[in-house]
Amino acid sequence: MSPATLILLRHGQSQWNASNQFTGWYDCDLTEQGEAEARASGQALAEAELLPDVVHTSVQTRAIRTAELALAEMGRASVPMKQHWRLNERHYGDLTGLDKSETRQRYGDEQLNAWRRGYRTPPPPIADDNPWNPNGDPRYTHIPPELLPKSECLADVVERLMPYWYDEVVPDLQAGQLVLISAHGNSLRALAKHLDQIDNDAIAELNIPTGMPLVYELGPDMMPIEAKTTLARSLDPAAAAEAATAVAKQAG
Repeated sequence: MSPATLILLRHGQSQWNASNQFTGWYDCDLTEQGEAEARASGQALAEAELLPDVVHTSVQTRAIRTAELALAEMGRASVPMKQHWRLNERHYGDLTGLDKSETRQRYGDEQLNAWRRGYRTPPPPIADDNPWNPNGDPRYTHIPPELLPKSECLADVVERLMPYWYDEVVPDLQAGQLVLISAHGNSLRALAKHLDQIDNDAIAELNIPTGMPLVYELGPDMMPIEAKTTLARSLDPAAAAEAATAVAKQAG
């Protein structure tokens, strides 16, 4: 049986990436730079002859548009695209909309690091009067109240993402399709944690840059054939490492 190929792609730079705000489930669009990153990712995948047969995205605009722009560059605009909230970014609770550097100054490094990178430390639940509260968005009205988050730590993202991985993505891979997942920094960190067997402490150090595809070759058990660090799976590992360092510095 031939290896299954999986590509993970974090969306291009978003408007709130550029303004250094906690985004989470808030639905902002790509910047011009983000659009360029998405197109460049498509060009890189085409040059590597990694052409998706099916795409999975979150229901958030920045992930969907990244996939669309990348596919257009590959001449694959017609491939099926499946969208699901379980691939959404981590819900940042009442941090949603706040400036990351200002939050660090207000709460201190230790608390901010616990919220940003602590595996089991969620931010405060989002307040009903938070002007950026995304929970009333019509695209989430079908989610049972007990599943609709008001805040998430990375452990929560792992828990809500893995059923989608096993029920929707794995069958596509087992059918021999080359799968592209266009999603977010934390939903992809959650999946990378599973695939690369990263422990709860070490996952804090993983930062996934925007617009740089990560390529996995998976065996029959749907686990990587070759053990690597996550960023070493990039088509350009040196550039990915440099960009990941920039992501780590976003809070100042």
